[in-house]
Amino acid sequence: MNHTETGSKYYLFSIVCVAVLGGLLFGYDTAVISGAEKGLQAFFMGAQDFVYTDTWHGITSSSALVGCVIGSAVSGFFATRLGRKQSLFWAGILFFLSAAGSYDPEFLFFEKGVPSFPLLLAFNFYRILGGIGVGLASAICPMYIAEVAPSRIRGTLVSWNQFAIIFGQLVVYFVNFLILGNHANPVVEVTEGISRILNPEEAAWSITTGWRLMFVSEIVPAGLFTCLVLLVPETPRYLVLTGRHEKALSVLARINGRAQAEIILQEIRTTVKVRTEKLFTYGVTVIFVGIMLSVFQQIVGINAVLYFAPRIFESMGMGDPMEQTVLMGVINILFTLLAVFTVERVGRKPLLIAGSLGMAVGALGVALNNAVGGLPAIAPVICILIYSASFMFSWGPVCWVLIAEIFPNTIRGGAVAVAVAFQWIFNFIVSSTFLPMYNMSAGDMGVRFGHLFVYALYGIICILAALFVWKFVPETKGKSLEDMNRLWKKTK
Repeated sequence: MNHTETGSKYYLFSIVCVAVLGGLLFGYDTAVISGAEKGLQAFFMGAQDFVYTDTWHGITSSSALVGCVIGSAVSGFFATRLGRKQSLFWAGILFFLSAAGSYDPEFLFFEKGVPSFPLLLAFNFYRILGGIGVGLASAICPMYIAEVAPSRIRGTLVSWNQFAIIFGQLVVYFVNFLILGNHANPVVEVTEGISRILNPEEAAWSITTGWRLMFVSEIVPAGLFTCLVLLVPETPRYLVLTGRHEKALSVLARINGRAQAEIILQEIRTTVKVRTEKLFTYGVTVIFVGIMLSVFQQIVGINAVLYFAPRIFESMGMGDPMEQTVLMGVINILFTLLAVFTVERVGRKPLLIAGSLGMAVGALGVALNNAVGGLPAIAPVICILIYSASFMFSWGPVCWVLIAEIFPNTIRGGAVAVAVAFQWIFNFIVSSTFLPMYNMSAGDMGVRFGHLFVYALYGIICILAALFVWKFVPETKGKSLEDMNRLWKKTK
C-alpha cells in the first residue's frame, strides 16, 4: 500500500510517540524531587558554612522551575529559528546533563559528600539546566503534536502528551520507591524554630546516596529521547513557514494521504503569508486568555501536591507515604486517560469547568478537615485524591491542548512561549511558597492552621478558574489550526 496516497496512522502515531516521550521527561524531571527532597534536605542541613532553612529548601526543591521559565521564554526563539525538531533535540541534551550533574554536583570542583553553600549553588545550576529542557519541551512538544495531527484527533493526540507527563511522574514515583527500598528517609522536625533530623543514623544511606540515584535515573529516558528525536520529521507548518513547501507536502501526504495533504497545504499557505507577525496582531484578548490559562493551571496548587506528596501524606499519618504517592500516581494516570478519550467528544470548556469544581471540593475538603479536626485519617487523603484526579481530567491535559491550538499560525511560536513562561513563573511561586505556608503555625491549631490556609486558598482559586473559563475561553473542539486566525480576527 502506498502510504503517500492513503496516509499512515502508524507513521503519525510513531512520530507523536517520540514527541510524547518529551512529555514523559517533563513529568519525570519535575517529579523526581518528590522522592529525593528529604534526603537532599538532610544532606545540606549538614553544611557548616550556612544554615539550610525551610526557605532554602523550598527554593532548592523548586530551582528547576527557574530553568523552566528560561526554557519556555526562549522556546519561541528556538522553535522559530531552529525548528520544532532541533529544539526538542537540545531539550534532550539538557535533560541528560542535568541528570548527571544532579547526581554528582561535586564534579571537578568540590570534595565528594561535603555539603556547602557553593555546592548548593552547583546543584541548583544543574537542576536549572534540566528545567530549561523542561521549559523547551513543555512548550514545543504539544506544539509539535498539534502541528502534525489532523484536526479531528488533534485534541486527543495532544492530550497524550499530558498522559505522558503524568506517566513520567508515576514512573519516577515508582523508581524512587524502588531506589529507597528498605532504607529510611530522614525525618525532619522543626523544634524551637530549628530543623533537626530525628533519625540520622537510620537514614544515613538516603542522605548520602539515595537522592543521587533518584536524580541520575533520568539519564535512561533522556538518552533515548535525544536519539529518537533525530528520526522524526520537522512539522509541516514550520516547513511552510521556512519556504520548504515540497517537504511539507511530503510529510502531510504520509500522514493524511496525497489528496488531503494538498488541501491542508493550501490552507496553511493562505494563513502563513509571512514568517511571523507581531504578538498582538490578533489583539490582546488571545494573549490574555493564553496567559491566564497557564496562570490558573498553576495557582490551583497542583504541583505543590505533586512535588511534596510524600511529605503531605506523612503529615496525614497514612502508612508508608511513598506507597500513598505511588497510589496517587496510578489514580492520576487513570483520570488523565478519561480526558484523552473525552476531550474530542465533550469539548475543552466543559472538562475545564467540571475539573475546577471537583478540585475546589477536594481542596476545601482538606481545609475543612484541618479546621474541625477529629475526622478519620482517611478523609483528607480521599479529598487530596479527589483534588488531584479532578485536575488530571481537566486542567492537566486540556490546558496544554488549548495552549497548543488556540493561537494563530503566524504568532504561535512567540505566543506559546509567553503563555508557558507565565506557567513556569507561577509554578515556581506556588512550589517555593508551599512549604512555608504549609508549616505556618497559629495558636491552639498549631501547624493545622497552615494546612487549613493553603488548601482553602487553593479551593477558592479553583472556583475563580471555573468562572474564568466560562466567561473568556472559546471552545476549539473540531476547529483546524487555520480556523484560529479567523476566530481571533472576529474578536480583536
